[in-house]
Amino acid sequence: IAVSLDGKRMVTASWSVVRLWDMKEGILLKRLEEHRSSTVDALAVSRDGRFIASGDEKGILIAWDLSIGESLTPAIKAHTSSGSGIPSLAFSPDSSLLATSSGDGTIKLWSTKNWDPQGNSITHSKTNACCIRFSPSGVLLAIATHTNIKIYDMGTRECVASIKGHAAFNGSYNNSLAWMPHGTRLFSAGGDTDPTIREWDTSTWKQVGDPWKGHFKSIRAICLNSNGTLLASASDDRGVRVWRVSDRRTIVVFKHTSAVQCVTFSADDRRILSGDQNKAIFEWPVPEEEMIHQVI
Repeated sequence: IAVSLDGKRMVTASWSVVRLWDMKEGILLKRLEEHRSSTVDALAVSRDGRFIASGDEKGILIAWDLSIGESLTPAIKAHTSSGSGIPSLAFSPDSSLLATSSGDGTIKLWSTKNWDPQGNSITHSKTNACCIRFSPSGVLLAIATHTNIKIYDMGTRECVASIKGHAAFNGSYNNSLAWMPHGTRLFSAGGDTDPTIREWDTSTWKQVGDPWKGHFKSIRAICLNSNGTLLASASDDRGVRVWRVSDRRTIVVFKHTSAVQCVTFSADDRRILSGDQNKAIFEWPVPEEEMIHQVI
């Protein structure tokens, strides 16, 4: 699931179809079917509200016009090695770059002006890059893999920090990442053998406090609201948890009937949207008292 910053559009993917929705009316506007028979594993919407990017299990990247749902590119074979799908996508904060991850050991950068490769690829260990996220400033790119979390300088494309993350605890995967809006913290989510959320100080890359515990199966996705006061997590335990960042406490749990694959906040932070393995999208209200705390 991805939502435009103006709150007007939502984009979802199931199997090989990307769907564009009108958020206000709750209606389907268009089915985007250029991926043919390949499962779409990753979606992203640019912060300037112009683009959708989708990546599939065969390494195909397609860029779309968000306003009309038309493809801007033919299918781009972004990653070509055998088994190199695209599990994660991320636009830079200024929307000038798109990063694509893969299991082929590379992160590729694409110019959103012409959708050509931009500079050198980032090369990391040849393991699946489950999640990639730009820092709020766009200076850094965080990459979560099965074995570590690495931080790269986007100017030099050099690795400036590397931590094992959840892999240090029972060999868990590092599944998802989320930056605090001010960039001083990075949050990570672990797999089945360490289904926790961990908080990292980005000045030292040391863990802050104890792990956040509550889920009992793999955490598939995490996200923060716009001011970084709330974090939402989606898990194979069929739960969506909402956490208060200040005290690391769960304030509410929403239950699906199957494993939850994705989660995001609405543009106004008042709702949480989550999708599960039964191809259902749910919309949940953020507790009103938390909205009052944010205003104060």
